[in-house]
Amino acid sequence: MDDMIYAVSLADCSENFDLAAEMLSALEFEFSSWEDKENPRVVHSVYFADEESRSEGIGRIREAVEVWKEFGVEISEISTLEIKKEDWAEVWKKYFDIIHISDKLVIKPSWLEYEPKPGQAVVEIDPGMSFGTGQHATTLFCLQMIDFLSDKPEVKSLLDAGCGSAILTIAGAKMGYAPIDCFDYDPDAVMIAAENLELNHIAGVTPTVADAAVYQGREGGYDFVCANILGHLLKAYRRNIITWVRPGGYLALAGILSREFDELSQAFTELGFKEIRRGTLKEWTSGLFQKLEE
Repeated sequence: MDDMIYAVSLADCSENFDLAAEMLSALEFEFSSWEDKENPRVVHSVYFADEESRSEGIGRIREAVEVWKEFGVEISEISTLEIKKEDWAEVWKKYFDIIHISDKLVIKPSWLEYEPKPGQAVVEIDPGMSFGTGQHATTLFCLQMIDFLSDKPEVKSLLDAGCGSAILTIAGAKMGYAPIDCFDYDPDAVMIAAENLELNHIAGVTPTVADAAVYQGREGGYDFVCANILGHLLKAYRRNIITWVRPGGYLALAGILSREFDELSQAFTELGFKEIRRGTLKEWTSGLFQKLEE
């Protein structure tokens, strides 16, 4: 068994480094990002199982970088490296910290200690290589909306679409939502999601591998759906996504570049939704919508 991780490292000098993260997500690569504070830049590390897949991947990355230059992506260096798996398990942890979503909700990496305030829900997360630590603007918005809607007694059932590490599922469970379903297109993410659910002692939720284009969900729809999926997929699959929400229910759309949000909002408004809240952080805009009563 190979005990090495084969990686491609991208030195990102873009004004908004989230754009390169969007690019890598669109390529469906496993990656992590952290800020190099000594040299003002961000480093993205893309991970591969072997040298052959890395060789193919680096070609796709170089092509994508050229295309994304017009959007503001500026990669100054692309290099390769090998990391021992046991080293990786410790090195990446220093880039994550405790995140206070509100007085009621805190996200804590599993390796850090934290003493919660009375009544405070703490989500313990070990993201592995999957997306979802609460640091990204899109995940942060969904967490804030889970907190916001938790005070509404009519909002109980929750769907976490594109669950990644299951951070939203766990937050929902600890904030009192039930029943909860979650799925992701990536089998590795689903595996990590299951581990995080067990870490947080969340029973009765089984993450599944599914495609947003055809996923059906519970009959009658959910009270609240978090769709933290890439913007172009939200638009492409919108006619299926809207069936997940019951009349009067709520839909959080996240994963959208700000320049694309107004068009996406209109696409869902035309299908019977009303935008009631939006949030912008860096290059990302997310929105909370309510499905109009029939």
